[in-house]
Amino acid sequence: MPLQSSDKHRIRRSGWLRAAVLGADDGILSTASLVLGVASAQANHAAILVAGIAGLVAGSMSMAAGEYVSVHSQADTEKAELKREREELRTDDAGEHKELAAIYARRGLDAALASQVAVQLMKHNALDAHARDELGITEALKARPLQAALASALSFFAGAALPLLLVAIAPAGILIPLVAGASLMLLALLGGLAAHAGGANIVRGAFRICFWGALAMAVTAGVGKIVGSLFGAGG
Repeated sequence: MPLQSSDKHRIRRSGWLRAAVLGADDGILSTASLVLGVASAQANHAAILVAGIAGLVAGSMSMAAGEYVSVHSQADTEKAELKREREELRTDDAGEHKELAAIYARRGLDAALASQVAVQLMKHNALDAHARDELGITEALKARPLQAALASALSFFAGAALPLLLVAIAPAGILIPLVAGASLMLLALLGGLAAHAGGANIVRGAFRICFWGALAMAVTAGVGKIVGSLFGAGG
């Protein structure tokens, strides 16, 4: 059955969507947790803001570098596989035809039709046929390191900026509950939007990200309070 238009769109955006959601999630959660940890240690307002800004910059660069290295490794693997496949097509065309025909036969075509399909597709573009059906490499899903790195950095920056904005404008007395509550709402919205874009259950996606976000912020705030009481971080 052919894919519907909406399914195609979801598949095509899966690479950058994953990086963007991960970046925004990390931006909100890590910055909010950092701010709550420092605030719980009784640090002054300026120290909290400086720590948050440092976390935003460091996190954006870290996300970009990590995503680039990870996706570039995937891209290198794909290139190596395609190079090997190109050489196999050059040296053993008949064997590659049998291999492709066997793949189609396993998918339900009878042997004669599978062989005919393999012949036609290899005439059109042999490497593309083997990349797609043997290796699982497609144009929509192939690794794009720069795109993934940029999406991660920008989304982290956008996510981290929201808790920092609250820190900048919130009175000291309500900073902790305001940042925690607003960050959880943002995480829920992000989880719901990501689930909707991917065709998954919205409530489940929002609950999952809220649960782990609340846990991370609670643990970080608790550690900050303990460290602050031990070393007197106020000022």
